Amino acid sequence: MNDPFELRYDPIHKDFLYLHRTTTYNMGTFYHQHEAYELYLFLRGNVNFYIENSCYHLERGDLLVINPEEMHRSFSQDESEYERITLNLQKSYLHRLSTPATPLSWCFDYRPKGKGNIVHLEEAQLRQFLRLAGKLEKALSSDAYGSDIIANSALAQLLVLTNTVFHKASFVPDDIMPELVRKTMKYIDAHLEQRITLEQLAGIFHLNSTYISRQFKQHTGLTLRAYILDRRVSLAKAYLCEGLSITEASYQCGFSDYANFIRSFTKITGISPGRFAKKNASLPE
Repeated sequence: MNDPFELRYDPIHKDFLYLHRTTTYNMGTFYHQHEAYELYLFLRGNVNFYIENSCYHLERGDLLVINPEEMHRSFSQDESEYERITLNLQKSYLHRLSTPATPLSWCFDYRPKGKGNIVHLEEAQLRQFLRLAGKLEKALSSDAYGSDIIANSALAQLLVLTNTVFHKASFVPDDIMPELVRKTMKYIDAHLEQRITLEQLAGIFHLNSTYISRQFKQHTGLTLRAYILDRRVSLAKAYLCEGLSITEASYQCGFSDYANFIRSFTKITGISPGRFAKKNASLPE
């Protein structure tokens, strides 16, 4: 099995990362997470975007916000040019830009996990977003005096615009995730501390195990085994952040083999559980 462990938790090494990309038949990513917030604007293409157990067919002007705990992927349906703007932002950087009256992480944090991720920008809002993104892009490509301050200013304005749009949003997107995949994800998330097998799922859903496996891989880009490992590691990270010991976190998230837990955690996240716990303990509240 060739599960792409090394990319499922994508590290962001700068305060923020801005990308404006156009690709042809990129196919798509598999379910993954970033160690940062992500702001994503769709401009053109024929693309389905998956977040947790939901899936949306994107239209020009769709704006998405994703926090580090949310698994997601994009998938191109054909050879149409796929254009999007993405911004990945470290939590610490976003908090430095914020004020007590204007918490810029609001749209990322203050909603249920996997819900409320998407709004649609009207044409005037889209023009405003693209103008600010162009200003940011120009500043980032310049070494002129003050370009860094201009970049921070443009980025802060983009986040104010994003939060304002999400505050006022009444947009309800069509969720096209197949019900089987959604139910499989929900079952896995509810039983992470237990042993989960494909045979169990086949019995629960009264479907052929091969069919379940193929449908899941088609829509997530991951095998069931890889997805379960990701979710268990993600849960372990949450437990370690709460102060549980490595042994207790391993047990609580469903690993029966401690050595396998250490190996899987390190391979997926790029850092050992011990180093992760120590790093998290040193972070300011």
